[in-house]
Amino acid sequence: MTPPDPRLESLTRWLAEDLGLRPLRVAVASADASFRRYFRASLPDGSTRVVMDAPPEHEDIGPYLRVAGLLRDIGVHVPAVHAVDEARGFILLEDLGSTPYLGVLREAGRADGLYGEALRALVAIQSRGAAAAATLAPYDAAVLQREMRLMPEWFAERHLGLTLSAADRGLIDDAFTRLAAAVLEQPVVFVHRDYHSRNLMVLPEGGPGIIDFQDALAGPVAYDPVSLLKDCYIRWPRAQVESWLRGYRGLLCASGAASLAGAGDEEFLRWFDLAGAQRHLKVLGIFARLCWRDGKAGYLDDLPLTLDYLLDACVRLPELAALGDWLRREAAPRLAAANARARAAAAPR
Repeated sequence: MTPPDPRLESLTRWLAEDLGLRPLRVAVASADASFRRYFRASLPDGSTRVVMDAPPEHEDIGPYLRVAGLLRDIGVHVPAVHAVDEARGFILLEDLGSTPYLGVLREAGRADGLYGEALRALVAIQSRGAAAAATLAPYDAAVLQREMRLMPEWFAERHLGLTLSAADRGLIDDAFTRLAAAVLEQPVVFVHRDYHSRNLMVLPEGGPGIIDFQDALAGPVAYDPVSLLKDCYIRWPRAQVESWLRGYRGLLCASGAASLAGAGDEEFLRWFDLAGAQRHLKVLGIFARLCWRDGKAGYLDDLPLTLDYLLDACVRLPELAALGDWLRREAAPRLAAANARARAAAAPR
């Protein structure tokens, strides 16, 4: 028997009674890593809408609405907002379909075209978004450090079962300080913060359709390219990634935003690897926390690739060599067993 869902019942009444839409069906469309859920409402005229359910005690829909307006003004495709109930935490949105990039990137001949569209949209955001970025909170040292500290707490200690010594903590702290300082040397732009294959939708008219942007900040230029090209859900050969990145830098320069593109390809690639190391430290902690705190064990499948990205960056960046040695010695050998323990703990009894 399906347990009652008071939020869904309230959402359905809002559509039918307050908005007069009389949906024929309201079904789960997706959920994300927060408390937000998304439902697809099928309407009598054959059209569909997506409804965001963001419980006000857990989620503030204000940032979503504000950032959606900023991105729409820049000229990229985000879901149109049709109706809002701020008190109950509901937003009625344009339906961008159910085909994320991740579902089609591996189809023969699709990757170059899809990434080309995504990179062109990102150039638009970065080259036209200076005024919008100025209204966002900064992706500053405090935020960068807070994100990275999820790794020792949730990934190293909670997931791997490590007991960190004073020497371990000193090594980690030193690496985080060096990394944050290096990342902050990059030009500042509008940063989506999760610009990856699950948050970019394939649209019939061309795209991408961009979702999950509510946490945007003003921060390093290479952060969103990392989210896309060192995606935690899909891997590409390094040579291919570098080729896409060089093309992206060329688009930035051609757009009139050469000041964002660094002195050359090598500097931009270093920025890319630095931002990637910070991101993947954060994501290791987030994925482990999603498993242990939130019961979302599916993210365990993405930990090995995320750790591989981080280890690769540590080899390429001299300031992270000691951290890379520690991760190879302490973390990498324990990951498979830790994932197995976590899956066993999450299995139905």
